[in-house]
Amino acid sequence: MTSRTQETHIAVSHTDPSLADKACALAAQLGLPLDNQAASTPVLLLTLTPERLELRQTGKGAEGPLFVDFIGGAIEYRRKQGTSRKEAIARAVGLKGGARPVVLDITAGLGRDSFILASLGCTVQMVERSPVVVALLADALARAKEEPMLTEIMARISLMVGDSLEILRTWQDEQPEVIYIDPMYPHRSKSALVKKEMRLIRLLVGDDEDSDQLLAAARAIASRRVVVKRPRLAPALIGPEPNFTISGKNSRFDVYLA
Repeated sequence: MTSRTQETHIAVSHTDPSLADKACALAAQLGLPLDNQAASTPVLLLTLTPERLELRQTGKGAEGPLFVDFIGGAIEYRRKQGTSRKEAIARAVGLKGGARPVVLDITAGLGRDSFILASLGCTVQMVERSPVVVALLADALARAKEEPMLTEIMARISLMVGDSLEILRTWQDEQPEVIYIDPMYPHRSKSALVKKEMRLIRLLVGDDEDSDQLLAAARAIASRRVVVKRPRLAPALIGPEPNFTISGKNSRFDVYLA
């Protein structure tokens, strides 16, 4: 996701006096102001609570808080039901037989796909450009690492903040086997913004305007394949046609073989 934190009025806050020092440290780390309730109210608040880190919208009609969670909710249900290698995402990255590819997820977002791939045995390096989203991810990863049942999965996930396009263009390490791209689709109509979390993320980071460039840079270094997740009816990214496509219920995966 493309970070535009400086274009959005966002501040750091906390819900408990015991978290004041931690909030100060987080604000300094991200280069954000602390919320001053006596001043004008920010559009977004990155809020520390005793349970987790949350992104909150302020003002009339504000959405509920956004946070990343790898322990409970829908992702827990999916994990307990058993994530199958027959799922579209598993087939898209080439999970078959004993193959457990190393995946570079260069648009990590809220990290759900990375978590699913790690649950299936892949080693996943997440890259996210928005420092605020990285903070939410890091908080969720830290909480998940405290859960014994998730120890093996979390050991296969790493996180870094940086500009994905720059990272790809200056890549010096061993070639990633699979590069995974899930760009923010540039919807323009309000009717298309269904999920609360997507509305808040879009308010924070905007659209991914360099998706076509990401695809080209990824294809230059991936040793096995590049996988692009798209809404089911959305056009493919600009460039060569995918070698094949795997469709799911609401999305599809365009696969470009190396």
